[in-house]
Amino acid sequence: MTERRFDPSKMAKLDNPERRKALPPEKILSQLGIQANDAVLDLGAGTGYFTLPVAKMTTGKVYALDVEPQMLEVLRERVSEQQSDNVDLVKGAIEDIPMDNEVVNQVIASFVLHEVEPLSKGLQEIRRVLQSGGRCLCLEWEKKAMEQGPPLNHRVHSDEMKKAFEDIGFTVTSLSFPTESHYIMIAQK
Repeated sequence: MTERRFDPSKMAKLDNPERRKALPPEKILSQLGIQANDAVLDLGAGTGYFTLPVAKMTTGKVYALDVEPQMLEVLRERVSEQQSDNVDLVKGAIEDIPMDNEVVNQVIASFVLHEVEPLSKGLQEIRRVLQSGGRCLCLEWEKKAMEQGPPLNHRVHSDEMKKAFEDIGFTVTSLSFPTESHYIMIAQK
């Protein structure tokens, strides 16, 4: 299982100007319609690409989950620099989220669901922690050959991802392609 996980030594790739231009976090997050007091869970939060902007969009709790202690340490420093007092760092795996049932309004799963084994277990966990009517934003690599991103055999095609969400009981409310390499799916509980 661990061979599918992102290598923390490559964390500089997670937040660079090219990525911000192609996938601006604020624009992507606007698709969730985050309310002023929403509780949000950022899965595979990494260095805070989505966690930090979300912390400015809500006064509710923002949970930043990552399996890698190194990532959480970098994020801890960035949260402190930004003086975000509504961010909680959570060490854990998506397949077994260490949180209570129905505690968040929104979930962000950015470039992490292709690492989850089995995917159905991760989606069940997302559904478990989401409140009724809550939404999950899934940003992923499309399953086609390209230089960047994970190996082709680790990617999940947008059609497969949609079916996986629906099989768990979600309703996919939108699917868009911000670049030819990526898709954004919004799924509602």
